Amino acid sequence: MDLTQGTHEEKTGRAKKMMLWFGIISLIMSFAGWTSAFVVSSSRPDWLADFKMPQAFTISVVLIVVSSFTLFLAKKALKSNNRQMTSVYLVATFLLGVGFISNQFIGFQEIINAGYNFTGPTSNITMSYIYLIAMVHILHVVAGLIALMVVIYNHFKQKYSADNMLGLELASTFWHFVDILWIYLFGFLYFAA
Repeated sequence: MDLTQGTHEEKTGRAKKMMLWFGIISLIMSFAGWTSAFVVSSSRPDWLADFKMPQAFTISVVLIVVSSFTLFLAKKALKSNNRQMTSVYLVATFLLGVGFISNQFIGFQEIINAGYNFTGPTSNITMSYIYLIAMVHILHVVAGLIALMVVIYNHFKQKYSADNMLGLELASTFWHFVDILWIYLFGFLYFAA
């Protein structure tokens, strides 16, 4: 397919999607670097070998997977011109995202209650890595929530239709990426920590 062909809107849409993918690829490389550093650091003598992931992090996995499903349903409802169900699914996705972040902080509190701190004299390198990786991911979920707020606002302003859903498509791509990223990070931390 020739990327220079099509209407101005089609070319703009392709350009925006390509820029999003460039951003996603750079994020993949960043998280690959942090998880690689985690593996390399695990040979240190002060590495915590018996750490168990907080239960709240497991709940977070469920919440973010369900949120991806509700966003998929929102897109499907919009394609069917069912504006009411699109609204319901978009708001549900947003609330699940907020629940995800809340559970992350509950998980951090579980770690602290277990006697492990992220910084300071009672911290260790293992917890610092886990905190860094989870917090950077949370920042990306916040970015996804902001994108969802814009999508919800535009949806209520009736800017999207079955034929015009670029904003929803971009937000969906990013949200699904953040979902897959957390599944990877959770699995990585669960088995590597």
